[in-house]
Amino acid sequence: MLDVARPLLDQLFQTVSATGCAVMMSDSDGVVLEARSLAGDRELFDSVGLTLGGVWSESREGTNGIGTCLIEGRPVTIHRDEHFASRNIGISCMDAPVRDAKGRLLGALDISNCRDDHSAAMGILVQKIVQDAARRIESGVFRKHFATHRIIDANLPGGDAALLAVDRDDLVVGATFAARHRFGLTDACLEGRRTASDILGRDEAISFSDSERAVLRQALAQAGGNATKAAKLLGIGRATLYRRMDKAGLTRD
Repeated sequence: MLDVARPLLDQLFQTVSATGCAVMMSDSDGVVLEARSLAGDRELFDSVGLTLGGVWSESREGTNGIGTCLIEGRPVTIHRDEHFASRNIGISCMDAPVRDAKGRLLGALDISNCRDDHSAAMGILVQKIVQDAARRIESGVFRKHFATHRIIDANLPGGDAALLAVDRDDLVVGATFAARHRFGLTDACLEGRRTASDILGRDEAISFSDSERAVLRQALAQAGGNATKAAKLLGIGRATLYRRMDKAGLTRD
């Protein structure tokens, strides 16, 4: 995550630093792993624990941007006196969760501001920025994890990072958290090797005019691994299916 996130954190900090904001990335336990702040603001952020190694779990600090974001698994804005601990009421925190290539929570991306002139309206704007940055980090993590696979971008305009990873036979082997949510995918679905066209709702006929190996794997996937059903889908006998599977180097279950 950090290999992907660091250059994006630098870009994000350049965008918001002039307003007195600091940029942080925590792990899933709320421990700050990366922090960016202007030299003139650093002492203030350090004094409240918004610094490398600071722990912002909700169990430790009560309601706060990083900890509450991790508990609820969604973007949150905790503005000043919405914090639980009185020592934190001078902080405004805008956070979004970051997930790994399998949709599991990796940490939280945080933009915080300790200045008195940081308004709730400004927080709404910054929240949009932090959500967009979190999506970019998730996409980068996913693309790096599935670097040898084709990536299908299933995003709607303004949507989350809904990405699918497919193998050479067009069978889906990975999906981001947003794609899992949109298409109702689970680990079991992905292990069952569904086709991209099936998941995306495209009605594409199976034909041997395409790569025979891909056709065979897609038919078996649609048939749930049942050779008789797969042969019927292809309009051939089971013996012929087995012969073609052997030729294509596919194992029989």
